This record gives sequence, C-alpha cells and structure tokens, in this order.
Amino acid sequence: MPRPPIQRPDLPGPFPEHIAIVMDGNGRWAQRRGQPRVFGHRAGVQTVRAITTACARMGVGSLTLYAFSVENWQRPNAEVRTLMRLLRVFLWRERATLMENGVRLKCIGRLDDLPDRALRTLRQTEELTANNDGLVLRLALSYGSRSEIADGMAAAARDVAAGKLDPDSIDEETLRGYLYDPETPDPDLIIRTGGDLRLSNFLLWQASYAELYVTDLCWPDFGEEALLESFRAFAQRQRRFGGLPPEGGEAEQPGKTPPPEQPVVQPKPSQT
Repeated sequence: MPRPPIQRPDLPGPFPEHIAIVMDGNGRWAQRRGQPRVFGHRAGVQTVRAITTACARMGVGSLTLYAFSVENWQRPNAEVRTLMRLLRVFLWRERATLMENGVRLKCIGRLDDLPDRALRTLRQTEELTANNDGLVLRLALSYGSRSEIADGMAAAARDVAAGKLDPDSIDEETLRGYLYDPETPDPDLIIRTGGDLRLSNFLLWQASYAELYVTDLCWPDFGEEALLESFRAFAQRQRRFGGLPPEGGEAEQPGKTPPPEQPVVQPKPSQT
C-alpha cells in the first residue's frame, strides 16, 4: 500500500523537525468525568495514534513521546500493570498503521525494567518497522533524563578505566555518544499538555535550546488542531541559540517575534 503523501501545513516561519511531547493529564481528564484514571490512559492511547499519524503525514522527522518515566514505577501496582498492558496492546494493534505511514519505532530508557511480554512486543515492533524511512517515533519508557546522563557517565567511566577513552578528549559530542540514543536529534519543540510548567526529567541534555509550548488541554483532548496551533506558535519564535539575529542586531525579523520569558501557556478550556 503506498504511503499517504506528505502535506506540510502553511506556517509563517520554520517547521519543527523534531517534536517531543510530555503527555500529561490523562488522570485529571478521567476524574473530571467521574471515571477512574485508567479511563484517561485508554483515551490517551487514541491520542497517541492520532498525533503520530498527523506528524507522519505532515513530514515531521522525529516524534519523541514521554510515555512512562522511571518515577512512574512508584504508582499503584494496578495502574502500572494497566499501563504496561496498554503499551503492549498499542504496539500490537498499531503495527499496520505504523507500516502504512512509514513510521520507524525506536525506544529509549531503562528498557530492561519493562515486563518481559511488553519488552518482547516492543522489540518485535522495532524490528518490523526498522526499514521504514518516514517519521521516527521514539517512545521514552522507564525513562528519566538524570538516569540517562548517569548511565552514560558510568559507561564513559568504564571506557576510561579500560583505556578505550582518553579523558582529555571528552567533549559534548563524546558525551552525547553515551546517551541512550545518540542519533536522537535535539528537539526543536517540546510540547507539554496538562498545564504544568516543568520538564519533569525529560530530555534535559537534548532540550537545551528547544522551544517550549504548554497547553492546559489534557492529553486526551490534544488533537490535530491543537498540534497545528503549537506549530504556528513555534514558527513565530526567534531562535538565537545564544547569539544575535542574522542582521547582527536586536531588531525583530519580519514575521517573527522574540521568544517570551516564560513558555507559551494556552488559556484553560471552558468546562462543560
């Protein structure tokens, strides 16, 4: 089956090639509806499908989703079991959609912490999609950025002790090579749903110059139009990377605005 054609949105500025999302608010979304938290997690899976498909068809290069943090293991056992089951079911059921849209699955985190059945299904799906050349979907599972950095530094220290790495040669790119997936490009745009103004231990190394976009929409309510709104906000940012605009001055570039002092926060949706 031929892949659907790429249709990039018309934006007033640059298009984000790597998007990372903190998918927050499933539990609150369910509680507002008088339902248990698992109800929100199930709804969130549908949003993962919709946003992944939208990104693939708009030509996004990489999408990294913060699916399960190392801290999430502290949640009640029943909730953790449900999340692992939903992961396994998602990976199984969405294989056809991933293949149809040319999506390649990769996962980052302390993956050996995952239950055997979930890890086996994950590895099988990674292998199935390995030759796809479209969107790279990265699921951050049992992931924490501090853990990633600590694990990387431990590996580097072992290589120094074994004489494989000269400590005087270490630079930023050397350290990047010890992260979970050194090929992961730095994100252009980090989106957080649910309204909280924090990164929650997500891609701290890679997020140094990412643009931040926060919406009060909970993850199950974050649809394609909300995604496009985040793209439009990104396109209006002026990314300096610590330098000055190309003209060498502080004047605004046409069609762009300086980055705000705080992340953009969308108004709270009306409650019905």
